[in-house]
Amino acid sequence: MRGPIAPPQVPLAASRADVFADLVQDSVERLERRWPQLADIDFLVLEVPRLDGRGEQAWNDEAVPLGGVVPAGDGRRARVVVYRRPVEIRTKGRDERAALVHEVVVEQVAELLGLTPETVDPRYGED
Repeated sequence: MRGPIAPPQVPLAASRADVFADLVQDSVERLERRWPQLADIDFLVLEVPRLDGRGEQAWNDEAVPLGGVVPAGDGRRARVVVYRRPVEIRTKGRDERAALVHEVVVEQVAELLGLTPETVDPRYGED
């Protein structure tokens, strides 16, 4: 008798987008221990930044952003956005990607809270 390789609740393969979203979530969870107010911020992963910059950080050919911040307003919660493709292009391997994702999240949270990245995460820049 043959059965499934893994239980139904365990994915056999996660997509690159899912793995990346997990890295962002891991970073947010690390920071929430120190900054519980992050529970009031939405963290999003988008493939790439938009060219028009509406509601997000504008960019040009010389500086493609890795993340952005959308302040709260009009009944909408504040948002931190991490752009998956620009981060993936700049990293090799999961550990390097996880470190860069965390740096981007820390920098965007710092901007949103009006703090320095080192205040948000004292280990910022050590990875």
